Amino acid sequence: MAVPKRKKSRSRTRTRRAAWQATPPDLVPIVVDGKRKLVPRALIRHFHGETGGRDR
Repeated sequence: MAVPKRKKSRSRTRTRRAAWQATPPDLVPIVVDGKRKLVPRALIRHFHGETGGRDR
């Protein structure tokens, strides 16, 4: 595992953390119970009640 040679300053660490931004999920319009909803693409199966071959 890589190990840093020197300690990073608090300022550098906080600057790096402040610059990071999460990307918003792709929202896809679907119709559930007659209502239009925006859901993440990964959750479409969940809203349609499909298990995708997995039963839990």
